[in-house]
Amino acid sequence: MSTLHPSSAPSATRDGGAASAASAAASASAETAPVRAPVETPWQRIRRDFFANRTAVFGLVLLLLAVGVAVLAPWISPQNPYDIGNLDIFDSKLPPGSANADGTMTYWLGTDGQARDLMSAMFYGMRTSLIVGGVSVSAALAIGAFVGLMAAYFGGWVDALLMRIVDIQLSLPSILVALVLLAALGKGVDKVIIALIIVQWAYFARAARGAALVERAKEYVEAAKCMGLSWPRVMLRHMLPNCMPPLIVIATIDLAHAIALESTLSFLGVGVPVTEPSLGMLIANGFEFLLSGSYWISFFPGIALALAIIGLNLVGDHLRDVLNPHNAH
Repeated sequence: MSTLHPSSAPSATRDGGAASAASAAASASAETAPVRAPVETPWQRIRRDFFANRTAVFGLVLLLLAVGVAVLAPWISPQNPYDIGNLDIFDSKLPPGSANADGTMTYWLGTDGQARDLMSAMFYGMRTSLIVGGVSVSAALAIGAFVGLMAAYFGGWVDALLMRIVDIQLSLPSILVALVLLAALGKGVDKVIIALIIVQWAYFARAARGAALVERAKEYVEAAKCMGLSWPRVMLRHMLPNCMPPLIVIATIDLAHAIALESTLSFLGVGVPVTEPSLGMLIANGFEFLLSGSYWISFFPGIALALAIIGLNLVGDHLRDVLNPHNAH
């Protein structure tokens, strides 16, 4: 039978005590070590900063309300303003809250000079205004971004030529250019969209060139060139995504400008036709009745137009601060 040496017991006790102390120290350090917070992505920061501003949220609510009304117009409108068969001339210029002749329908915002329910006409008019503004701004953004990227990427005579064209475009009043174009093209939604594209693309070209000049000097662009990538791939795949933040801000603000410009053109009688009323056309239709007391025909479409433009401007203004915190005020 083996016998444990007397000196081994104290040694084992010391070893066990040291191990216990080390384990306790490790546990304490683990408990006191700070917990690393999750890394916030850029989009999470943008969303947090945007929704922290009540003014921006109010603008977003106005914008979403306008878009929702425009999208759901065929389903939420009490009347189809394009269906001439359902219009009764005796119901023209009825004040808000009036009912039709047989009492089956209440015109909560009144009727216009063509006996159309003004609320329904506003819903469809908002749809036309947003479609015209959205399509024209999207096309102008695509054209302007491509021109600006080409000017910055190639430089030299290409940059000089393209920017001189942009300078000439920006030196001309937008409303004057649009009037001349529509005088030549004629009325129509597609004609108005073409005129607005020609008026707006230069703003995006100037902004895209400025952002692309910064990106062109960075190492990833030089690395892409060294890898033998084609210039369209370098511009569109690598440079364009990093140039988008300022273009998004300009697009948001320019959408409000496009809607206001389309309404001005329609008010002047050179915009969309009467058969496809926009908010500007509705305002123009009621302008002649203001002095006779039928204020609602122009008043309510004017309020709707103002709220949509205010919402877009509030969203665009705060997006500018969020995407570029150095410009925040």
